[in-house]
Amino acid sequence: IVAEVGKNFIQTQEDRPISEYLQNAKLLISAAKEAGADAVKFQTHNVEDEQLDILVTAPHFSGVDRYSWVKRNTEATPLEFWQNIKGYCDELDIVFFSAPMSRGAAQKINPLVPLWKVGSGDLLDFVMLDYLASTGKPIIISSGMSTIDEIDKAVLFLKQRTDKIILLHCVSKYPCPKDELYLDTIPFLANRYSLSVGFSDHSPNVLSARAAVEKGAVIIEKHFSLSRDLWGSDHKVSMLAHEFKLMVEAVRGRKDVPADQFGSGVKTLDEAESAFRPYFRKSLVAGQNMPTGTIITKEMLYAMRPQQWAGG
Repeated sequence: IVAEVGKNFIQTQEDRPISEYLQNAKLLISAAKEAGADAVKFQTHNVEDEQLDILVTAPHFSGVDRYSWVKRNTEATPLEFWQNIKGYCDELDIVFFSAPMSRGAAQKINPLVPLWKVGSGDLLDFVMLDYLASTGKPIIISSGMSTIDEIDKAVLFLKQRTDKIILLHCVSKYPCPKDELYLDTIPFLANRYSLSVGFSDHSPNVLSARAAVEKGAVIIEKHFSLSRDLWGSDHKVSMLAHEFKLMVEAVRGRKDVPADQFGSGVKTLDEAESAFRPYFRKSLVAGQNMPTGTIITKEMLYAMRPQQWAGG
């Protein structure tokens, strides 16, 4: 059971000192541990090889343009921030890991994490996937806002490089109504790819996680915050500590589960999810001028957001 802290240590529209972000993060980690989480997951950014300086605003967060938001997150979390977070998690005996949002972010965080998470927007970031596989660490990869053909490509790419893969069913809606969770997709994905499958849940429903486990989910991931009234991209779709604790109890077998949260038994790309693809998917671009005759190496190539405006 993973508490997705993500970027929820940022809680105000105005910039704050890194020391305050660190304190916020520690409060979230402590609350997640108390609520029964096995792990806390963050998101690591490196704006230079993730986001082009193009003025776009994602549909789910009108508070700031994407470049400024990624840049702020990059500057808020130097290596010392992550080292401190890792040390604190070790003290509390809770697993720390992160979803790098680019190859550069992964290279920064690599010494500190035992495994990787790949967000739905980066399912086809083969530049980053290649690097993650080269580390030999397990890779958890989300499948939100994706077609079955796209998941086929990503899984094939990874299977050619590693056997340490867990796929997460995910519906990229913020929040996701309980009748659109499509939990029968979990056994469908497990059978199609012969992989363990988990569930990255964007619904506010406490019992959806238990229903997912009954469908075979081996990992449950939920956004986690101390208040849904805080400023930021994910607080409003996050579970609070007392809700997370109830969810843990439900998953561990102490709550009844309604039977109305399953959906069709195939992987579908929901129409509402499609709205996020232009903003969060990437394009393959050159990181330097390459005259005719240049021998291309992987270091010359970058996967950059936002796809719709990046060309590439």
